[in-house]
Parts: sequence; C-alpha cells; structure tokens
Amino acid sequence: MSTIVREGGCGCGHVRYRVTGEPIFVNNCHCTQCQHQTGSTSVVNAFFETENIAVLEGELSESTVTAGSGGPHIIMRCSQCGTALWSHYPRLGRLGAGLRVGTLDEPGSTTPDAVIFTSEKMPWVALPEGIPHFETYYDIREVVPPERVARVDSLLERRKAGEG
Repeated sequence: MSTIVREGGCGCGHVRYRVTGEPIFVNNCHCTQCQHQTGSTSVVNAFFETENIAVLEGELSESTVTAGSGGPHIIMRCSQCGTALWSHYPRLGRLGAGLRVGTLDEPGSTTPDAVIFTSEKMPWVALPEGIPHFETYYDIREVVPPERVARVDSLLERRKAGEG
C-alpha cells in the first residue's frame, strides 16, 4: 500500500509544506469563531499527527487566539504573508494539527467527514449532500472508522502523559 503525500503552501509562496498519510478526520466548521478567524463563511480542517507535516521551505510564525474551549488555539502562519496553514487546538496540543485544506495544492483531494456548527452558519450557505452535518460538534466515534479513532486515542493518551 502506498503512502499518500500531499503538498501545499501559503499565498505568497514563501512557505511550502508536505503532509504524509491520510487525515485522521476532516471537518468543515461554520462556527462564528472560525468565521472571524478566517474572514470566510467556514473553514475546512484536515487533522493529522503533527509529525506527519514537514515544512519544506520558508518560515512560520505563530498567532494565539482563544479556542471555543477557552484554551489556546495556536495558528501556524507564513511569516511573510500571514496565510494560516494549520492550527494546534487545546485538546491535542502540538501533537495534532488542523491543516487548512485550502492551502493544499490539490484541496479537492480531501472530503469532509462532517460539517459542524451548522447552527452558526450563514443563512444562505447550502449544506453538501452526502456529508453528515451537526448543529454543534459530534462524537468522532460515530462518524469515522475505528482505525482513525485509534489514531485520535493515541494522541489523547500521549497528551495525557504530558506530551505536546
């Protein structure tokens, strides 16, 4: 079985990255925080183990905002143009990264597992057919296959043990 490799980068071309493997899960989030932080109607994040992401060139900067949980949401950006490339959220810390799918060279290579926080979506946004959607969040165990849940569990155990 071959390993999937995707590449992407920022808006100005300063940062290039590579991500290896399939995402653990992919969310299309419509919460108002994501709207404010992206200046858009929603964001699509593909969650990977951070160790699967490699910066090929360029430098990153970090911005910290408050996540919905109240904890630190660290946004990794291009140091030149400020494009948000991925985030570290409080639950997984720096062990997991929510990669902005729109920064991939081929953003259509991933499909959301779920559309979340539809209760906060813009009233004119249509929800895609065939993708489960939830008014707020969801139980990942009910949506993604067990082997991907095991990857999340592994990260949570490492986090609990003091990593990340």
